[in-house]
Amino acid sequence: MSGLDSEVLPLPPRYRFRDLLLGDQSFQSEDRVEVEFYVNENTCKERLKLFFIKNQRSSLRIRLFNFSLKLLTCLLYIVRVLLDNPAQGIGCWGCTKHNYTFNASSAEINWAPILWVERKMTLWVIQVVVATISFLETMLLIYLSYKGNIWEQIFRVSFVLEMINTLPFIITVFWSPLRNLFIPVFLNCWLAKHALENMINDFHRAILRTQSAMFNQVLILFCTLLCLVFTGTCGIQHLERAGENLDLLTSFYFCIVTFSTVGYGDVTPKIWPSQLLVVIMICVALVVLPLQFEELVFLWMERQKSGGNYSRHRAQTEKHVVLCVSSLKIDLLMDFLNEFYAHPRLQDYYVVILCPTEMDVQVRRVLQIPLWSQRVIYLQGSALKDQDLMRAKMDNGEACFILSSRNEVDRTAADHQTILRAWAVKDFAPNCPLYVQILKPENKFHVKFADHVVCEEECKYAMLALNCVCPATSTLITLLVHTSRGQEGQESPEQWQRMYGRCSGNEVYHIRMGDSKFFREYQGKSFTYAAFHAHKKYGVCLIGLKREDNKSILLNPGPRHILAASDTCFYINITKEENSAFIFKQEERQRQRGLAGPALYQGRLPVHSVIASMGTVAMDLQSAECGPAQGGTGSKLTLPTENGSGSRRPSIAPVLELADSSALLPCDLLSDPSEDEATPSEDEGLSTVEYVKGYPPNSPYIGSSPTLCHLLPVKAPFCCLRLDKGCKHNSYEDAKAYGFKNKLIIVSAETAGNGLYNFIVPLRAYYRPRRELNPIVLLLDNRPDHHFLEAICCFPMVYYMEGSVDNLDSLLQCGIIYADNLVVVDKESTMSAEEDYMADAKTIVNVQTMFRLFPSLSITTELTHPSNMRFMQFRAKDSYSLALSKLEKRERENGSNLAFMFRLPFAAGRVFSISMLDTLLYQSFVKDYMISITRLLLGLDTTPGSGYLCAMKITEDDLWIRTYGRLFQKLCSSSAEIPIGIYRTECHVFSSEPQDLKAQSQVLVNMGECEDTCEDRGPWGARARPGGGSTHSRHTGSSSDPAEHPLLRRKSLQWARKMSRKGSRPPGKVSAAERGQQWPSLHRCSERQELSELVRNRMKHLGLPTSGYDEMNDQQNTLSYVLINPPPDTRLEPNDIVYLIRSDPLAHMASSSPNHRNSCSHKLSSSNPETRDETQL
Repeated sequence: MSGLDSEVLPLPPRYRFRDLLLGDQSFQSEDRVEVEFYVNENTCKERLKLFFIKNQRSSLRIRLFNFSLKLLTCLLYIVRVLLDNPAQGIGCWGCTKHNYTFNASSAEINWAPILWVERKMTLWVIQVVVATISFLETMLLIYLSYKGNIWEQIFRVSFVLEMINTLPFIITVFWSPLRNLFIPVFLNCWLAKHALENMINDFHRAILRTQSAMFNQVLILFCTLLCLVFTGTCGIQHLERAGENLDLLTSFYFCIVTFSTVGYGDVTPKIWPSQLLVVIMICVALVVLPLQFEELVFLWMERQKSGGNYSRHRAQTEKHVVLCVSSLKIDLLMDFLNEFYAHPRLQDYYVVILCPTEMDVQVRRVLQIPLWSQRVIYLQGSALKDQDLMRAKMDNGEACFILSSRNEVDRTAADHQTILRAWAVKDFAPNCPLYVQILKPENKFHVKFADHVVCEEECKYAMLALNCVCPATSTLITLLVHTSRGQEGQESPEQWQRMYGRCSGNEVYHIRMGDSKFFREYQGKSFTYAAFHAHKKYGVCLIGLKREDNKSILLNPGPRHILAASDTCFYINITKEENSAFIFKQEERQRQRGLAGPALYQGRLPVHSVIASMGTVAMDLQSAECGPAQGGTGSKLTLPTENGSGSRRPSIAPVLELADSSALLPCDLLSDPSEDEATPSEDEGLSTVEYVKGYPPNSPYIGSSPTLCHLLPVKAPFCCLRLDKGCKHNSYEDAKAYGFKNKLIIVSAETAGNGLYNFIVPLRAYYRPRRELNPIVLLLDNRPDHHFLEAICCFPMVYYMEGSVDNLDSLLQCGIIYADNLVVVDKESTMSAEEDYMADAKTIVNVQTMFRLFPSLSITTELTHPSNMRFMQFRAKDSYSLALSKLEKRERENGSNLAFMFRLPFAAGRVFSISMLDTLLYQSFVKDYMISITRLLLGLDTTPGSGYLCAMKITEDDLWIRTYGRLFQKLCSSSAEIPIGIYRTECHVFSSEPQDLKAQSQVLVNMGECEDTCEDRGPWGARARPGGGSTHSRHTGSSSDPAEHPLLRRKSLQWARKMSRKGSRPPGKVSAAERGQQWPSLHRCSERQELSELVRNRMKHLGLPTSGYDEMNDQQNTLSYVLINPPPDTRLEPNDIVYLIRSDPLAHMASSSPNHRNSCSHKLSSSNPETRDETQL
């Protein structure tokens, strides 16, 4: 035990090289007994061999000594040359010295200056000692390495050079006249080169260093060049002693000029021996150097494939992040680099890419651009190998991003690889923050230890679900998680493109309330009050906060939440407050100086005038208080003194600083669960099913967040979940037989994965009234398993059927003609193709077919590649689409990260790619709250007290509000809701040529007059009630059904009639060319009739009733887009859909009064709200 206690620990690694040179003395102790073990090494020769050759440390010391000895001999030769002066006489030791002069006209060479040199006695002694040591060492090594062939040892180049440079010095000891004999000691430079190579090899072997081949080859090449120049310099200088007697500097100059192929000709060798030496040296250089360069280039190419190393010195002085991927595609790389370097404080960071595959041509071309070549380092290696993690300096990294390969056919296997990479990185560098992307939700709990995790299928299905009730949610979230300055489309002549591009620059930022100029003045006031006034005064939209003592983020905690200075506020704005410059209006300056009277201003409404340039925003600050309007055209947005009467618009109640329970109507979601069922059904033949609110009893995977949902009192049998087949419980075999009151939501997917569960939960959340629950039909290529059915059987009105989206019969059987939304999910089996961008080909063509067959159906499509969204609803000859294509290219050339945003399908929220959400993970490096806020908006997480995302529709009766700022006040004062944006739909005519607008407008008028004579029918084929239409959270903005958009259709017809009257001619004078221009529109009408007849025939063949299928209008006359946090003076338009963050109803249940059983309607006018269209079947 005493021996163990006194054991000395080994030295740290930084002393290892010193130990190699000096030996480790730390284990020498008097109390320790040294035991030597011999394995046929007890002879003297074996012991010497062990010391000089086999032992790494001793062999390294011997080679270092030999290398120093050779360098010393070369240095002594230079000293001898500098001390030698041929003008003082030349001769042997002790002989008479003679002076020789060079005669250029004579061809005879005097060999005496070449054979004899002047060597001082001291110098001779030193050279003799060094030569003797070198000779003895060489003979000893020859003896130890002898293996039976003595001639092989003798004729080695190194042995021959050793004999030439050492043996003559030993002979001069015994024969003194030869002491001045010339000996080519400068050839020892080649022996020094050989010793250096062996020493480096032993050094790398001793310290177990890898990836040293490149260093060795560069060292060998450099030493070869140095030896050639040194040999040529010394050889020419000595031979020219019989010529012009050049000095060392002139000889060095001549060698450099000659070897560099410049050849000035001012210095030339005068005698044939020196000329012969030059020829020999050039030949040697032509043979040796190309071989060396070839080996170096080969190693360089191999190193380029593997990527080399990220130096330890750079890792300690610079900051870097590591990106681990299975395969690196150019789209993934550019998305990461553009989003990562979009933040100013990350400009000095390096990005180290660790990928097991070789860099492809496109990635290599991009990384050679100077913008990226200095900041991006590509390493070929695996995250499962510690050597590769060491090359990437993972332990010094600021963060590690681990991304899954979504193009793999087996996505589960891709997740398994990601999990192993995350485990390996956590084991190697436990302090490095991890940002992990997982594809399937059931694998998420394996990487729960990571700092930030984004599950692709969770976000995808939740976003697609919200797209059905809040249109274009996918576009809204995508724009929020992309970094932009809002400069896109500002040079476009289209007003909607300028406004849409401007509002797309809004992002989510955070600031401590006590440090904020935006919110500091609202300390001690309600959250709703602060949100409204901050938006009115600064144009920022306060959406949530986080308490100092609580890690949970709360979206719109409601008016009862009082702000504190320690709260962290989250807001939407063009840029963060720290990058904002505040420019006060003249009235504000006068008010601050006391020159103005009351704090009143006259003029227009407060305008959110921001100028985003180079990351800085200039805020136009106006007074927060409003004075009386002039001319009767103004409006009071705060503290109205009287209700609107006569010609004045109705006033809006002020937003209170502190919550007033009597002023806030409790929501119907808090009332009795059976309240929604209290209204008698119009269909007397169908029984009313009572729903309950609770948590789903069966979660399909570990890690799903519990969400309070509408549930069935008793689980439905699995046989009842099949839509197209009857069972012993019911005999319904088609969607119409069920008698659904609301339109269907159809989801087309390949398999019923666990992620599909997250599509159902947001649509069955407790805060959605029962009247607004849409039936969900899952159209699956493969039959769902028992576990999935067990998870969904508790939800009301959720069905499935087997079929494919490319089969018209399957679409008709699942009730597509009764559907309001169709969601087409990208299939895993088509994500990989021989040509990457062809993975979406089948999906795009199928969706285009459905768009032609069912033009009024809102179809949301998921694509693998965002660049393919330009093929959605493709119009080959449409000039407007071509103009948008040019705009996209121009924005991409300007460096925009959102060049695809102006594509109409994306702007309208009808196409989505999960790769567009990759930036969510990248942005969380700077904004660690973005993942939490996104999950709250999508309904994936439910935090007590946090609000949720919903939508409301602006009808014609609501236009008295006029502006978005007044709408903000109305919502904050009445229902404590925070609007964050607008989904706007506008009329637009798409033409094949610009001059065709007149002819198309005439055709549109003719068609419109025909449509005016037709009956407006509801979704189920029956006559719709006048005034019907929901004002709450339905995707009706993009539909062109006359029953749902009467005002939109009326405006379109009025616009068309104006266009036709502007250039109208007498009917008899219409030219043949104009009739030819009208023919394509008429041809399209006949084509629609043919498609309609095809659908009807298939329905008759399947035995389905055809009464529900109407000839639907085409959607090609509208365009839709999203405005995030628009300015307060933005005019509201009919059919605008406003995105709202509604406060959590459960947070106020205790204070809700039972007298307020009727919920507050989102109808902003005083008229009674109309319910959703319901038709008796």
